[in-house]
Amino acid sequence: MAADARPGRLAGRAALVTGASRGIGRAIALRYAEEGADLFLTATNEAKLEETRQLAAAHGGKVVTHLADVSGRAAVEAMVGEAVKKLGRIDVLVNNAGVYKAARLVDTTPEDFDRIMKVNLYGAFNVMQFVLRHMQARKSGKVVNIASTAGKWMSMNQSAYNASKHALVGLTRCAALEMGPFGVNVNAICPGFVETDMLEEFRAHGEILGMPFDKVKEAGLARVPLKRFLKPEEIAQLAIYLGSGESDGMTGQSILLDGGMLVV
Repeated sequence: MAADARPGRLAGRAALVTGASRGIGRAIALRYAEEGADLFLTATNEAKLEETRQLAAAHGGKVVTHLADVSGRAAVEAMVGEAVKKLGRIDVLVNNAGVYKAARLVDTTPEDFDRIMKVNLYGAFNVMQFVLRHMQARKSGKVVNIASTAGKWMSMNQSAYNASKHALVGLTRCAALEMGPFGVNVNAICPGFVETDMLEEFRAHGEILGMPFDKVKEAGLARVPLKRFLKPEEIAQLAIYLGSGESDGMTGQSILLDGGMLVV
């Protein structure tokens, strides 16, 4: 740890967080800043990313922002290079960038399927590949992929999203197997229903099913033993553990954080 590092569970660590402009990504960025990490934050929405930067910078430490679409391989290569240049290294990668669109399988357009896979799967692959090369050379690092309960089971009207998250869970396991000998931990968080902007996009489910949005939410909560939606900050708490030395013995896991929705 550097002599001037701030205190915290992530003190002295440098973290790259994608999709940091809102929701879970913003919550992770802010909690990482509170716990002493220096940050390189990326997203595609400049105004909202700047909001995150200002909130994170209030906790002290270095906070750098960078606009990038993770589905673009050349853009990701440049992004990772810039992160290493600005922070000196990448100790923790949080792969959070993602998109969602509800549609019945028979109505899903090839364009929508392609976009969801390019961001949620290929985007994660792009960022992981360039960051893991860096971590492998340093023989240390933590990767935290934000997957979903949709990567663990089936659900209506989101076959493209589910396919992307199932694939991300598999990618996490394979990466963990390959990177273990280099001292790099790779894990995934699989959140359930979380109170973010993406939850609002479930309105499309209601339109497909002919249900008002409040009934859609009631039906969702009926499957959750805790009978509430999760807060983004709760996902961030697990991301802190997975990004810290506390989780050095854990790799290849896809951890459910879903209010008990998938109790087995």
